[in-house]
Amino acid sequence: MSKPVLRVQDLAVTFTSFTGGWLHRKERTLRAVDGISFELHAGETLGIVGESGSGKSTLARAILGLIRPSRGRVQWMGEDLTGLEEEDLRQKRKQLQIVFQDPIASLNPRMTAGDIIAEPLWTFYPNMERLQVDERTRGMMKMVGLLPNQINRYPHEFSGGQCQRIGIARSLVLNPRLLICDEPVSALDVSIQAQIINLMKGLQKKLGLALIFIAHDLSVVRHISDRVMVMYMGQAMEVSAKTAMYRRPLHPYSNALMKSVAVPDPKLARAARQESWLTGDMPSPYQRPQGCIFHTRCPYRVKRCEADVPALRRMESGDWVACHRAEDLDLAI
Repeated sequence: MSKPVLRVQDLAVTFTSFTGGWLHRKERTLRAVDGISFELHAGETLGIVGESGSGKSTLARAILGLIRPSRGRVQWMGEDLTGLEEEDLRQKRKQLQIVFQDPIASLNPRMTAGDIIAEPLWTFYPNMERLQVDERTRGMMKMVGLLPNQINRYPHEFSGGQCQRIGIARSLVLNPRLLICDEPVSALDVSIQAQIINLMKGLQKKLGLALIFIAHDLSVVRHISDRVMVMYMGQAMEVSAKTAMYRRPLHPYSNALMKSVAVPDPKLARAARQESWLTGDMPSPYQRPQGCIFHTRCPYRVKRCEADVPALRRMESGDWVACHRAEDLDLAI
């Protein structure tokens, strides 16, 4: 097997805040990402799922260097990105790009579609001739399913799905090798979601991209991912091949997310809601539970779960799980 293009090792991101007045000020630490490790190969897609507040977007920004990690390493093509100076890291971003969640808010309303897509070219290649920029811009518009004659339109003249296509074109105009998609379809209608996912799959195959696809819905990542990482409160609960995850999740939290997937049949949906056992809200990130961080919501917890932190360990299947009882549970879907 080829060497991974991206290797993330024990990555952690913490934020510090203060409460109280000046005389009684207390420092609080929030561990947004807490010891994430994985590898990604060229042409592979890793889906990252979890509830809001799981640390998915923070992880994405730490990989790109938009947030400096407090611990761990991010290696791109064997080079450690976490130790680079700002200008060197900026140059690396030609190969590492991101598509944002809100397709409209991520576009400058005062710029035309053509200028938005061309902006990275002007940033990294300021001496490029205008004719070359226009040719590259129109080619990217065509590649993502936009008409080249829409080049002078403004974002408000496009639909949400078309705005996301503009964002995708902007992220690909520099020919990157890694594309991070941070919930790129969550703000779109279901029918448009399918179009964008199919577009991403086609572009990945054509360009040989490595993809990290972030979502809070397992049904979304099912159709695009090769492997799936389930995150909860900044930690990886499970990393499994897609087929294994959807057939028999290893972690109770993965199982809960599977049961929360929308079902088109009303009778089946009602049955799924009645069967669902994930209750309560995620604990405060400032008051993390001792032991397994999921034990406060887990119906399978035992005394050990309240005291011992489960390590992310490799199973005989080759998948990874952080659960003391993974061998005992039968969570087949």
